Amino acid sequence: MQDTFVSKLAEPIISWVQAFPELNIISEIVCNINTSAYSNESTVFWLHINDEQPDWLASTINKIIKESPSVKVVVLTNLPSHTQCFSALEAGAVGYVHAYSSPDVLREVKQVITHGGIWLGAELLQKLIETTTKLTSNKSIYVNNLLSQLTLREKDVAIEVAKGLSNKEVARTLNITERTVKAHLAAVFDRLGAKDRLQLALMLNKG
Repeated sequence: MQDTFVSKLAEPIISWVQAFPELNIISEIVCNINTSAYSNESTVFWLHINDEQPDWLASTINKIIKESPSVKVVVLTNLPSHTQCFSALEAGAVGYVHAYSSPDVLREVKQVITHGGIWLGAELLQKLIETTTKLTSNKSIYVNNLLSQLTLREKDVAIEVAKGLSNKEVARTLNITERTVKAHLAAVFDRLGAKDRLQLALMLNKG
């Protein structure tokens, strides 16, 4: 899957290049992007914005998705905000992340969205989980059945992630490495069929 970064910066941020050495860069005005050239390709469009709420964001995301349905859009922002995040998601973006995230995070974002999930920053995800789980819940027998499909350590990781904790926070809580958390979480997603952290949180939320 090709990575195309759209940014007005003179040079791409180093973490972008480190994450995706073969990335494409588009520096033209965002609203003039010719996305039809990507209509037959599997591409991730990483839209970099450095305004609090650019008026072109929603229309550009809609344009890209309409012209190239196979394309996935991730918004890179210098100033993350709840309003901007939900505006981007409502327009059709599948990811929202800080523009200066580490290469590991960017690669993880791509992995999640490639498998059909949605990526939000840790703080926004935690708030969304808190809000959403108050509105919906599952019977204990359903949740217990899901957890019974996991190993003991996978269960520990799943429960902490479902609380909205980041990988680093889970690692600290369980006294294991972040690499181990990632490995267990990948197994949890695979076993339970969860596409992302939010879906996992909803699956494991008891009434």
